[in-house]
Amino acid sequence: MEFLQPDYRLRITKLQSLLQRQGIEALVVTSNVNLLYVCGEVFSGLAFIPQEGEAQFFLRRPQLHPESTTVHYVRKIEQITEHIDTASLRSVALELDEQSYSDIQRQRKLFPEAELHNATALLREARMVKTPLELEQIREGARRHVETYKIIPSLYRDGMTDRDLQIEIEREMRWHGSIGLFRCFGSAMEIFMGSLLTGDNAGAPSPYDFALGGAGTQALPLGANGTPLRQGQAVMVDMAGNYGVYYSDMTRTYSIGRLTDEAYRLHELSCAIHREVMQRAIPGTSCAALYNDSLHMAEEAGALPYFMGTELQAQFVGHGLGLQINELPVLMGRSKDCLQPGMVIAFEPKFVLPHIGAVGIENTYLVTETGVENLTPAPEAIIDLTQR
Repeated sequence: MEFLQPDYRLRITKLQSLLQRQGIEALVVTSNVNLLYVCGEVFSGLAFIPQEGEAQFFLRRPQLHPESTTVHYVRKIEQITEHIDTASLRSVALELDEQSYSDIQRQRKLFPEAELHNATALLREARMVKTPLELEQIREGARRHVETYKIIPSLYRDGMTDRDLQIEIEREMRWHGSIGLFRCFGSAMEIFMGSLLTGDNAGAPSPYDFALGGAGTQALPLGANGTPLRQGQAVMVDMAGNYGVYYSDMTRTYSIGRLTDEAYRLHELSCAIHREVMQRAIPGTSCAALYNDSLHMAEEAGALPYFMGTELQAQFVGHGLGLQINELPVLMGRSKDCLQPGMVIAFEPKFVLPHIGAVGIENTYLVTETGVENLTPAPEAIIDLTQR
């Protein structure tokens, strides 16, 4: 039974420590992403994690495990009262940011005397620092992610649109093991399998809080919009990796023929920001400082008008990732978080040039005891897709 394995017990112990620190008696987990975190499976039901003692799992379906002292099959969640004295609890954390109002009210009735706390922030805090099994899975996904990117130059054909090329990349991703689903934090965040941007579409604003936008389609206003790939355009491929349970994030820039000298200058500036800022990314470093250092380098190079967009400029330069593509910490000016060993972050200083497109790179880094390790090492220079 996977959720009784040591790594999952470690995660539950971490959550219990946070409950104790905040004076909360129990945590109820119901969302798919957090069930994956606490037990490695998605099921219909809930996990009940007390401040001390064994976690209890209440499953409606599927029924894959034998019943035990910690695994119980129920027809409805109200049956947890047959196993837990819910009426005696005075403080309970529910996933208030991840559920519908009706589901919250239904759970609320199970704990009539309890003060409710929002478990979402607590769970996101716990997930910031990865466990050994999480890091193993992220490493393997990142390795497959890099292998897929090696194929991209061979997929280009004359006359393609941005969407045509993205479809071919998506196909290769699936053949290499991508599950084709990206989980995002936030009910207003949506994405398919990543983003491919070229030309003026790279600067088009989007309602979503990703680093760059793109007009996309009416149903999904993000990313490729059918722009023909023409001579002199940059092609930014930001197809995040989901080769299993955990995500990696990686961006590389390609070109259709020769770009302007300014495009190559700004691309090299992105690479230089990676080298210099990530060299300072040691445990204890403020995430705000990493953002401000990146901003300062862009300003010193006279590139602020193009940094992280044009019409709408993102106010961050990186983010955590794990079970979701946009986890904590966020590398932004108002962040209060500092780097800790075991964090995994995506760093993406990018630039957008009118009529040409976006340039720059993104890598996934593991924060170690002494610095960071690049989990997505791959050639970083702009590759001309017409020179194969």
